[in-house]
Amino acid sequence: MVRIRLRRMGKKKQPVYRIVVADSRAPRDGRYIESLGYYNPRPTKEAAEAVIELNAERALYWLGEGAQPSRQVQNLMKIKGVWEQFQGSKQK
Repeated sequence: MVRIRLRRMGKKKQPVYRIVVADSRAPRDGRYIESLGYYNPRPTKEAAEAVIELNAERALYWLGEGAQPSRQVQNLMKIKGVWEQFQGSKQK
């Protein structure tokens, strides 16, 4: 099964995550199929809030192909509005 999940990057105690499409059997930080964006949960000087960058078009493609998002990625998709687009296209 293919999953959309977070891949941890960054230094110790300073996490930055990539949003990736990976096989569910692959390790968390192991091989992945495609990178869809990134998530920086820590506020910086430039951005007072967490930064979420997500390629909505590719995310919708993978959701349409049957990829299952992790709980955290699904929450990030809801924040960006991608999850609602997917639910709306599914009902048509």
